[in-house]
Amino acid sequence: MMTLLHNNRCSKSREAVKYLEDRGVVFNVRYYLEDPLSEAELRELLGWLGLSADKVLRKNEPEWKDHFSGKVLSEEDKIKALLQYPKLLQRPILIKREKAVVARPAEAMEGLL
Repeated sequence: MMTLLHNNRCSKSREAVKYLEDRGVVFNVRYYLEDPLSEAELRELLGWLGLSADKVLRKNEPEWKDHFSGKVLSEEDKIKALLQYPKLLQRPILIKREKAVVARPAEAMEGLL
């Protein structure tokens, strides 16, 4: 079963839901702002994505600008930032077994379908 990390307020995230639904894909939705990832889940997700925390950070968000912009942060610091402020996580992210992809654009999910 696939899981989409989803923020309903994000147009790209809504596009991913529509993309999957239009193709008849069965998937679960995890509203990660209401049900944030644990540290273990985040670390696992980064491994499945094959990306560093820096590559999944949304640096245009006010939380980033207010608390972290201009600071030199280690990978561990960036992971802590993502845990403290889940809104900083790129979205949407589709997870299938032990693989994941940032679905921007929605067509990026094709490799997991």
